[in-house]
Amino acid sequence: MKKLRRGVYPGTFDPVTFGHIDLIQRALGVFDEVIVAVAHQSGADKVPLFTVEERKELLRRATRGLKRVSVEDFEGLVVNFARKKGASAMVRGIRMLSDFEYEFQMALTNRKLAGDIETLFLMPHESYSYISSRHVKEVALLRGDVRPFAPGFVVEAIRKKFDG
Repeated sequence: MKKLRRGVYPGTFDPVTFGHIDLIQRALGVFDEVIVAVAHQSGADKVPLFTVEERKELLRRATRGLKRVSVEDFEGLVVNFARKKGASAMVRGIRMLSDFEYEFQMALTNRKLAGDIETLFLMPHESYSYISSRHVKEVALLRGDVRPFAPGFVVEAIRKKFDG
């Protein structure tokens, strides 16, 4: 019997961008199943624009046409979530060289905590390599056009947040 390869793609996804969607599609080329894992807590310096439930719903809409993808939330260490879900690896995106050092340190920390779970680095398509959720929020806050960075329903959700 073929071993099911399950990958976990963790993040805050605040908001989901075309770059995230591209990485999910790429992960489907590697894994039989991909769990997009929405973190409750982000970093100490990150204040989410969307609630966990809103981020999950936006991701579900963004991945609606993709079979073998599920969206869940988690609290605590992502390696514990991945192990609980029976994942063999976690997916992390590397957009630019500046991402590598942080992601490499996190991967080594996770390996020390859970040596049975690998970290797989994927690069988005070059047309998405500069997109970050933080920049999308900054552009939206300053009333810029974020349509090139995220699906229309995400753009509308962002506008509603900033327009009150």
